[in-house]
Amino acid sequence: MESTSADGETYTPQRKTPKMCQHQPPCPTAESADREAAQPLVHFPEQGWSLLCNGVLLFEDTGELLPDGRVIAPHRPLTAGRITTAA
Repeated sequence: MESTSADGETYTPQRKTPKMCQHQPPCPTAESADREAAQPLVHFPEQGWSLLCNGVLLFEDTGELLPDGRVIAPHRPLTAGRITTAA
């Protein structure tokens, strides 16, 4: 069960969770297919990860950890050198 407070924060009876994205237009949610397009809040390239404003942890290898704990496996596109074409 989730509710919205007068200041726009969403919360559950057990724990209050503030809305992270304040951008206009708002960034894609963590559930959206284009979630990687959200703005980074914290970026640590030396450690290989970024925290996006939708709560997604985005890793350098393109893997992701969603706010609900789900893991998205790395999904790097094939480079031009690896693509084969039929003759």
